[in-house]
Amino acid sequence: MTSKGAARRFRLASPATALVVGGVALALVIADPPLAHLAHQSLNSSGGSSPFWFSAALGAVGFVVASRKPRNPLGWILLASAVFGALSEDASFYVVADYRLRHGGLPFGWVAVLAQPGWAPSVAMAGLGVLLFPDGRPPSPRWRWVLWLYLAAAALWIGGTLVASAVAIAGHHIRVDSSGNLLVLTHPAGSAAWWGVIEAVFLPVLAVCWLGSVVGQVLSYRRSSGERRLQLKWLLTGSVIAGVGIALAIWLSAKHGLPGVAGDVAGVAAQLGLPVCLGVAILKYRLFEINRIVSRTLAYAIVTALLVGVYAGIVLLATHVVTVKEPVAVAGSTLAVAALFNPLRRRVQRAVDRRFNRARYDTDRLVAAFAVRLKDAVDQDAIQSDLASVVQQALEPAHVTVWMSDR
Repeated sequence: MTSKGAARRFRLASPATALVVGGVALALVIADPPLAHLAHQSLNSSGGSSPFWFSAALGAVGFVVASRKPRNPLGWILLASAVFGALSEDASFYVVADYRLRHGGLPFGWVAVLAQPGWAPSVAMAGLGVLLFPDGRPPSPRWRWVLWLYLAAAALWIGGTLVASAVAIAGHHIRVDSSGNLLVLTHPAGSAAWWGVIEAVFLPVLAVCWLGSVVGQVLSYRRSSGERRLQLKWLLTGSVIAGVGIALAIWLSAKHGLPGVAGDVAGVAAQLGLPVCLGVAILKYRLFEINRIVSRTLAYAIVTALLVGVYAGIVLLATHVVTVKEPVAVAGSTLAVAALFNPLRRRVQRAVDRRFNRARYDTDRLVAAFAVRLKDAVDQDAIQSDLASVVQQALEPAHVTVWMSDR
């Protein structure tokens, strides 16, 4: 094969390119721990960019999607968002180590200052991913003007961060906060007041376009069906996980002991939930499991909350009203909760399935009704016909064959 033929066959959007970009993202993520040590900070302490774990999860999902479906822009968007987020986090640690701890004594500090606003394209890419979910196109042709408005506002916003950083480097006015952010970007004043105007104008435009894209996806969900509806359900599930996880992490962040550990777990779930759900939806891997996951999650969350309430109520009633000794009250509460678990779980699961997993609920009802009819059935042909009908309604196979033996 000639070199021209090889060049002709090479495509920019290819698994090889995904491997290269994924390797860059992996290298940037691996660089986070030593740079955090250099800045005397923990991996989760820097607020200069997206969290370390979120960039890693987003990069992994983006690499898998880009390598499996290179023609889908979302894989490349997620991968680019991870690269910019990890680069910004690395730069934040290096800027803190250089300009706050060593007063400019490290080499190439200006490069880190220029790279630190990588959070801006990372945020813009994340919003673009929501707007173009799940196939790289807007929810409808009418949303193209929203896409172009979003891209224009994002370009001006990102360009403003780069210009402000370059001006600070050229004027040797580099001052950073404890997170590694340039003060001219977080508190623009004086000669940098123009950046405040740009941020005040274009950041709300980005937020409105992002909110509009979410509304567009919700409207698209209402009129969609089949795989598209399931993909949007995965997106909504990941968004709910992220929102609830962030809220719990913030609420429990200042607590110690078990609540503090629960807050850390909620924070990790918030960072991993949305990227994983996006990857499942785009790749259509086990797409139909979403109804089961949602119903089981809701059921166990409700059961857990009810059992915790029952446990606390019995302990308080026994110790403050009946004046039972605390060890006896705790033991009795534990036994009561253990006895209630299975009956309560079955009832709650049935109620949740009726609303969120209707296919499973209807299938269980069909099978239960067939089992009742089977007790009194004596006609073999009627049983065979009824069995085929139940299988057809419950599983919807392309073809059904029933073989029965006289033995």
